Amino acid sequence: MHIGLIGGIGPAATIAYYGRLVAEFKAAQLPLELTIVHADVAVLGSNATNNNSGAQAEVFANHIRQLEGAGCDVATITALTGHFCFEETVKLSPLPLVSAIEPIDRYCKAQGIKSIGLLGSPPVLSSHLFGQLGNVKTVTPQTNMEALGNAYMEMAGSGECSADTRTRFLRAGTQMIEDQGADAILLAGTDLGLAFDDQDPGYPVIEALNIHVAELVALAS
Repeated sequence: MHIGLIGGIGPAATIAYYGRLVAEFKAAQLPLELTIVHADVAVLGSNATNNNSGAQAEVFANHIRQLEGAGCDVATITALTGHFCFEETVKLSPLPLVSAIEPIDRYCKAQGIKSIGLLGSPPVLSSHLFGQLGNVKTVTPQTNMEALGNAYMEMAGSGECSADTRTRFLRAGTQMIEDQGADAILLAGTDLGLAFDDQDPGYPVIEALNIHVAELVALAS
């Protein structure tokens, strides 16, 4: 199966996806056929903030046509923020479009997780992951939610995470666990690995990236 990734949203996330796909396909003893097309994180951020789902779907459809031309069998969007226009993109896509959110829903149900706290972009937080999770309750930071979302977008755009930003994300997770009863924190933005990698926050963390990659490995096998 030749996988097509819509990457670039943001750059650090794309690098993380590539590295994880290489490692997991090797572990599964499967050949990895992969093409990555670059999307503009600033365009996505603007369209998602303004809920321009039709415009962003057209952007994604153009990228998917590029992936089709490269011989891909399926396409997938590396940014959870990009799923705000998932259904619109499906209608325009010449290739099957693999969701990164549906596997999270199945994972939480299988693990008996009832409630998750969300960290990610402003659209992800304000929409509770676009209402695309049906098997698990979602909670979001009760204080400074907008500032946290904006900090995420800055991190995604720069590919860097300061010590102060890392501390803010880790504390927000603690508050959702302790004050709002979340069973775990979902890193609902791949770039959050910049803040959480090599950290022990003291609470369960679910990486959306890991679940998405596992889904692609399962499809390939």
